Amino acid sequence: MPTHHFKHVVLGLLMTQGLVHLDVQAQSKQIPIETRSNALVLEYDSTKTLKMLYYGEKLSDSKEYATIASGYRQLTDYSGLSNAAYTPSGSKNLLEPAISLVHADGNRSLDLRYEKHAVKDLDANVKQLDITLKDPVYDIYVVLHYKSFSNENIIEQWATIQNKEKKVVTLEKFASANLTLRSKAYWLRQYHGDWAKEMQVEETPLTHGIKVLDSKLGTRANLFQPPSFMVSLGKAASEDEGTVLMASLGYSGNFKVDFEVDYLNNLRIIAGINNYASNVKLASNQEFTTPKLIYTLSTKGKGEASRNLHNWARKYQLLDGNGERLTLLNNWEATYFDFNEQKLKGLLQDTKKLGVDLFLLDDGWFGNKYPRNSDHSSLGDWQPNRTKLPNGIATLVEEATKQGVKFGIWVEPEMVSPKSELYEQHPDWVVKQPQREEHYFRNQLILDLTNPKVQDFVFHILDDLFTKNPALAYIKWDCNAVIYNAHSAFLKDQGAFYISYVEGLYKVLERIRAKYPKVPMMLCSGGGGRVDYAALRYFTEFWPSDNTDPLERIFMQYEYSYFFPAISTSNHVTDWGKQSLKFRTDVAMMGKLGFDIVVSHLNEQDLLFSQQAVKNYEALKATIWHGDQYRLADPREGDFAALSYVNSKKTEAVIFNYLVNNRYGIGSTDPVRLKGLDAQKQYRVEEINLYPGTKSSLGQGQTYSGDYLMKVGVNPDLNSNRTSVLLKISAL
Repeated sequence: MPTHHFKHVVLGLLMTQGLVHLDVQAQSKQIPIETRSNALVLEYDSTKTLKMLYYGEKLSDSKEYATIASGYRQLTDYSGLSNAAYTPSGSKNLLEPAISLVHADGNRSLDLRYEKHAVKDLDANVKQLDITLKDPVYDIYVVLHYKSFSNENIIEQWATIQNKEKKVVTLEKFASANLTLRSKAYWLRQYHGDWAKEMQVEETPLTHGIKVLDSKLGTRANLFQPPSFMVSLGKAASEDEGTVLMASLGYSGNFKVDFEVDYLNNLRIIAGINNYASNVKLASNQEFTTPKLIYTLSTKGKGEASRNLHNWARKYQLLDGNGERLTLLNNWEATYFDFNEQKLKGLLQDTKKLGVDLFLLDDGWFGNKYPRNSDHSSLGDWQPNRTKLPNGIATLVEEATKQGVKFGIWVEPEMVSPKSELYEQHPDWVVKQPQREEHYFRNQLILDLTNPKVQDFVFHILDDLFTKNPALAYIKWDCNAVIYNAHSAFLKDQGAFYISYVEGLYKVLERIRAKYPKVPMMLCSGGGGRVDYAALRYFTEFWPSDNTDPLERIFMQYEYSYFFPAISTSNHVTDWGKQSLKFRTDVAMMGKLGFDIVVSHLNEQDLLFSQQAVKNYEALKATIWHGDQYRLADPREGDFAALSYVNSKKTEAVIFNYLVNNRYGIGSTDPVRLKGLDAQKQYRVEEINLYPGTKSSLGQGQTYSGDYLMKVGVNPDLNSNRTSVLLKISAL
């Protein structure tokens, strides 16, 4: 076997029980899943046990996959399932299972054997492999699905569990994917946080035993940690070097990811819905389909893996991922709950003056018996407040049209305030334990979306707004509470509650998108509480954090950017932080730009800068939204941060540079090397977004070859007087 093959990521040892030599080619058959650069290879042997053989760089000769196992020293695999493709419990398995169930007769064992597989070409770039496994004794089937996206090097994996027994079977664990990696060492990059502290990163080695990332919050499930992670093999991967698996579970509810380094030094990753306080009862001939685990493998560091995800997300998952977005002015930090029709009309004029596309009316516009003047009441009573808005929403939409801008509105339709007419009229629609005291999160409770009547109610909140205001152009959908006292008055089986809630949410969103397929919607959840790719099928963008301090946002947005493209990230200029208006605006431009400021309070130069920044953004947004992102300087590793976006033709790039260390004398002393340019092209380097009355210290219009910019670079000259520098790179 060639030496370089030993460097590949190998999934499992392909051993039978004991120290037995395998004639792999004679006894096993391989099922390769190939993308442009990679291959994930499954195999089954004479026992029909499906295992994972390989995940690494694609071999030019697919026949050689069969010889991979012979290159490894054979160790004792006591169960023969250490690298099973989907590990069952209760039979021969000794490790953490991907699936556990109870048969109708009470038996808890499960054995899964290969039955058949089929490959479909969905288009020139996308294939789907479906592998059917069956228990030899019981009529339980599991279909493993692998959808591969060749150009993007992405795999989506999920499972369908089918009960063909004559009576009810109870699923107690039901993972989406069961991956096995093999290396000398493993490094997990994970994230944690809380409100205003999202995407705090930790990177640690994985040791023997099980490490678990999970959520039990029900809604806003990502509040403490997201279902996105990276695993580096051998050593922690850098931006451009090392082998790294980057993955994200597409699910908006409770999730669980198990990382088990087993006795054979395999890393087994089992990811899916959290089975905490949940089970799934399958009647005869029913099936259950899990959410998707989305993952990619890069042998060239985190940057390549990230760009794989971005390209896939824009093309295949994010709603209108290759389309446009609206810049906006939000009234929240300008007014909070204190506004009236006249004040809002003034803000509509400010929207036009600023030059953005849309005015967004935030919280506080609804409730009459209990006016929404604070966050202590009124959720559920979605009628315009007659005191604040005597002419309703329609007058504001009309005024926006007169001003030549669009109008959007905030809603939190899944929630209910205890002090509301809705709660008084429908207490049975509320998630709560009937005999226990109520516990509130942000002074509110959650509506029971397992109930079809509640689903209808939530759908009609949006539908009524659009029906009465056809020109309504944008929705900000918030979700600010987690589930306490989980209980549904509608469900007979409380074990299904958490899963049924998410299914109910998706049903509502499907109905909304069926009727209003194009309307932009922001996925807001008090920040990053619900950022996942299943939800982003329905939303054009998400709100990363309520913390809009630009210095904090540099760190947050840097980490979010590994998993989500810039077009999906809503960033607003606000009054948070001590940085200049220029710094705040530059940071917000690294995604979908918005403003949450009092435009009338800006002095003449601030207004002029903001207007010019909007024009600069309009000129560059296509490159920011749709270009390839490159991280040039990590803010956690030095005194400054630098990121760039390069368009597909390599004719334009924009570089964002920020000083993140305010100690005396700190600045950028060395050039920043660019990435992703054409070495043969000549480029002009120009500093943009300069504040009125200031000049660039770089000398405008300098020209360099792409080769020079990538090998030597350019120093943005960051210092205490130049804390934020934007550079436009244009091919000549």
